[in-house]
Amino acid sequence: MSDTSSEPRRTVGVRDVAARAGVSRQTVSRVLNDHPDVAPETQERVRAAMAELGYRMNNAARALGTRRSRTLGVLASDALQYGPSRSIAALEASARDAGYWVSAAFADAGDAAAVVAAVDHLVAQGVEGIVVVAPHARTLAALDDLRIDVPVITLHSAGRGAPGLSVDQAAGARLAVAALADAGHTRIAHLAGPADWLEAESRTEGFAAELAARGLDAGPVIEGDWSAGSGYAAVAAVRASGVTAVFAANDQMALGLLGGLHEAGLAVPGDISVVGFDDIPDAAYYWPQLTTVRQDFDELARRAVAAAIGGAGTETLAPVAPELIARASVAPPR
Repeated sequence: MSDTSSEPRRTVGVRDVAARAGVSRQTVSRVLNDHPDVAPETQERVRAAMAELGYRMNNAARALGTRRSRTLGVLASDALQYGPSRSIAALEASARDAGYWVSAAFADAGDAAAVVAAVDHLVAQGVEGIVVVAPHARTLAALDDLRIDVPVITLHSAGRGAPGLSVDQAAGARLAVAALADAGHTRIAHLAGPADWLEAESRTEGFAAELAARGLDAGPVIEGDWSAGSGYAAVAAVRASGVTAVFAANDQMALGLLGGLHEAGLAVPGDISVVGFDDIPDAAYYWPQLTTVRQDFDELARRAVAAAIGGAGTETLAPVAPELIARASVAPPR
């Protein structure tokens, strides 16, 4: 007796489902494509046959027949930092809620050819739209000259490029500075993100705008690289500047700053107040608990998916409002 356990199983197709359900192949196709002109009891019988046979939809074949792949492309030029990585996860969840799958491609923002190749790869997959997680100006520049026949939406582009979606970064920075100024601080520094990040640029602009609106002197800007290590390294510059408060452009840099200030014998918020940006899950457990600006990545992803599959309305593409989360790291200056 031969052992057939290692023999490949034949793929179950539409013909098999139709035979099991006692309907035509056209009826099975209509059920697969959510056609309204199929009686509920027939739909139930077809879906029961699919489940019994272990039928799996072939999206490539479906796209050939319907020109709809039910797939969205996601192009990411940076997936290591919290904002982009959180957005990619939220995009996948939002796409799934809308009945879509996600095909992802990654490319170095500094390599225009790689960005173009990634877009070509997604288009070749038959995606119905592309969401570009584009925190760098270089990524937008690489996309400028491309002709893409599906909707393209950019995320984290800080209002640059069109159509694009972003949390209002400048407004978030102003909330952070306002929290410090309202506590009585007049000498405030900004621990900024890398200069080639669009959101870092917008947060720096918001920092300066809020100081100017309150008639406060422009504060020092210390550039970091988003890492806790760069926050730790900024302590010397913060101490030399004589400020009583710091707005850090992300929570990771704020974490390093808190550690470095503690090591230097300075209390937060007793000697220096600190505000971060992002409200990462750990921020509520920093010591002290970090006052920060929250970005609604889930709402951002929901709007991006809606725009990519259904067209971009004015309300859909409006900036998402940030929210200040007040915790223990801010107090009046001594």
